[in-house]
Amino acid sequence: MTRFSMNEPGIPGLQVVKRKPIEDERGFLGRLYCQETFSQFIAEKGVRQVNHTLTRKSGVVRGMHFQRPPHAETKIVSCLKGEVLDIAVDLRKDSPTFLQHHSVILSEDNFLSFLIPEGFAHGFQTLTTDCELLYFHTADYNVEAEDGLNALDPLLAIKWLMPISERSARDIASPMLTDNFSGVEFS
Repeated sequence: MTRFSMNEPGIPGLQVVKRKPIEDERGFLGRLYCQETFSQFIAEKGVRQVNHTLTRKSGVVRGMHFQRPPHAETKIVSCLKGEVLDIAVDLRKDSPTFLQHHSVILSEDNFLSFLIPEGFAHGFQTLTTDCELLYFHTADYNVEAEDGLNALDPLLAIKWLMPISERSARDIASPMLTDNFSGVEFS
């Protein structure tokens, strides 16, 4: 029995992952990651880091973050507690879906994960209080490769589901894109 089903939501490379827990009257056992299932998406890199975040307030926007090559990463994002609007923006130079984004609601109840390949910026908005996310990354964090887009950039046209209650100083300082931004070269 496979513990996952996957659906590409219209932007090549992105995958919405449905986790299939085994449930009974005691609760459930859910698998968050399986090398055999995800190997086609993470190739030879494998999982290099697992990170866990907590965001206490609802309405908070974190992102839109990415790492520049050669430290680009694929992420698998899952919500363990609460509910978030999770978003990926295509930054791949010459991509037919360049600057398009896809969003998915991740929650503790819907057993969805979002697989975001190299070449995408990622961010989310908390829709409840005390949201906990778990990330599997194919690259180690590298401060020199860290980059981001401004989540309020009109060129991205992201429709946040609720008024934004808070953003970090780093995210507020992320620049707006210019009309001549042609993407990032990801290998």
